[in-house]
Parts: sequence; structure tokens; C-alpha cells
Amino acid sequence: MALEETYEHLEATAGTAAAVVLTCEHASQRLPEGWSWPEADRRLLDTHWAYDLGAADITRRLAKRLGVPATLSHFSRLLVDPNRALDSDTLFRPDAEGLPIELNRDIDEAERQRRLVYYCGYHDRVDAMVEAHPSAEVIFAIHSFTPVYEGAPRRFDLGVLYDGDEALGEALGEHLAGVCSVRLNEPYSGKLGLVYCADKHAQTHARQAVEIEVRQDLAEDEVFVPKLVEALSTFDWRRY
Repeated sequence: MALEETYEHLEATAGTAAAVVLTCEHASQRLPEGWSWPEADRRLLDTHWAYDLGAADITRRLAKRLGVPATLSHFSRLLVDPNRALDSDTLFRPDAEGLPIELNRDIDEAERQRRLVYYCGYHDRVDAMVEAHPSAEVIFAIHSFTPVYEGAPRRFDLGVLYDGDEALGEALGEHLAGVCSVRLNEPYSGKLGLVYCADKHAQTHARQAVEIEVRQDLAEDEVFVPKLVEALSTFDWRRY
């Protein structure tokens, strides 16, 4: 397996002193060679269970607009979730919408290690990207969320997630409130470990971490996305 199968990497524009680096942990619903979707799991394809709809496109657009680097996953979160700690009970998610995920039934140690090659390959690439850009004080993760989760509607446009970097998260939330309705640490909380990837690498390299969750219908909306990218490109990506 070529290491590049685990991620997509976008280089910074030549000469750019990046103020921020981008990650997208749930960019793809691809299963690498050697795995295939069980028939019972095909209900999850093209849904938020398999990947974050629209997140990869927003990441690529913002990277191009700012001229900064980005690393995007190249495998489904259902194979292994790079935005979870190794001891998380959803590293290999067991169920979705009340039904078992057949892909993840009865994973033995050999299968676990086989999948962790992709997990570690992605994290190694993020680590190298952050280390290569000492001017980037912020690691910014881009995700999207489903408007209705297990029957419960979510009536806002975008969430800003953070753990210890509260001033950064609050500043980004205030900035984005000019273009959409924003909630802090919703629909998930960074204080519960759900900014895992960005926060892990931020702590390793003494940077700051923040994540956005865009409602998926808006993450694929050709009117909203350019407005969001424009707003993100005008944010002051410095240490807060």
C-alpha cells in the first residue's frame, strides 16, 4: 500500500507563510482495496454515517483561497475514524440508527492493525504538515453534520467546536455569526474530545485548535458555501 492512499494533501502556495493549516477527517466514503461494503451497510452510503458531505469541497476551496496546506482523509470513517482516540468505542463504529454495521462486526486484532495503517498514515501526514509550517498558529478542522440526527432536528447552520482554546473558538463563532446562525460546541462538544485530530496535533506542536461543523444541506449549497469560504478567508487566524 502506498502511504498516499490514506490521505489527500494540498500544498501551500509557493512562498506562503501559512497562518493556518486545514484538516478534513471525514472527507471520503471510499473503502480501500481489500474491503467492500456488505449489502446490509449500503443504506449508509452517501450519508453522514460514511463521511461528512460537503466538507472536502469547503476544505479544498478554503485552502486554495488562502494558499495554505490541507490534509484530507482518503477512507471512510466507518473503516476507522481518524477523529477518535485509539481507545474510543466509536473508533470502529458498531451500529448506526439502531442496526449493526456489518463492516465492523467481529473485528479481531489482525483486522484492527490492518485498519490502523490508514489511521496512522493520516495522522502522520497531518503531523508532518503542521511541523513544516511553523508560522501556522492554528489547526482548523472542517466537518459537516446531518440536519436530523436519529429523529432530532438541529435548527442552526454551523457549530464551532473547541476544547481549551476558548478565546479562539469564541472569536471564530462571533466572526461567522455575520453570515449564518452559529452555536458554540454544538452539535458536538470539543470539551468531550470531539476535536480529537486537530487538538492532538495542536498539543504536540504547541498550536491552537478549532473545528467547524457545517449543516450538510448548507455544506453542499452553491450559494452558502462561497459566502462561508469568504468569511473564513477574512478571519484573523492568529493565536488568541
